[in-house]
Amino acid sequence: MQPTDADGFPIGRHPGWPVRLGPLITARGAVALRPPRLRDGSAWSRTRLQDRVYLQEWEPTAVGGWQERNALMAWPAQWSALRGMARRGQALPFTITVDREFAGQLTIGNIVRGALRSGWIGYWVASRFAGGGVATAAVALAVDQCFGPVGLHRLEATVRPENQPSVRVLEKSGFRREGLFHRYLDVAGAWRDHYAYALTVEDIPDGAVTRLIRAGGASRP
Repeated sequence: MQPTDADGFPIGRHPGWPVRLGPLITARGAVALRPPRLRDGSAWSRTRLQDRVYLQEWEPTAVGGWQERNALMAWPAQWSALRGMARRGQALPFTITVDREFAGQLTIGNIVRGALRSGWIGYWVASRFAGGGVATAAVALAVDQCFGPVGLHRLEATVRPENQPSVRVLEKSGFRREGLFHRYLDVAGAWRDHYAYALTVEDIPDGAVTRLIRAGGASRP
């Protein structure tokens, strides 16, 4: 029988995952990443429903209403899908925690191996944790894991030009702007332009966490 970790994920099936990362100490508290759990459902749904106005402006348009897509009963299917992609090595899904409290999600998706060795990064953080370096710390932890044990060479991200907090998160983490995708995604009911950002191993030889700590954005416990 394949051994599993405390969350039920196979141990050693894919390089660098499942894993718990952090914590890093920020102005909001101790930020860490861990695999999503089925019991995250209540906190996930409550946060998503409370933060509808805060989140909906930046997320791709999807089938169904916000209430339906983020209800408690919607979480098991999402959790199962994330778990399936992780088992197949297509994604690295994480729950973001602050002082062990559910604070959001971060996903490395569209993982491609071979000569490309790349993936994209996406994240969201609850409004009550915004502005205190939580997202930046989470991204730094994920970047170092991807460029280390996971063995990726390049990470990409897209962000609307209007979403300046997310732009700052990426730039603080070392991502460089490579261009503008015109009418790239249907977001909030319209086709929106997105900046294209990318980061490779060579861009941050000392790692994203070290870069963040040197800039005063976080510290180790």
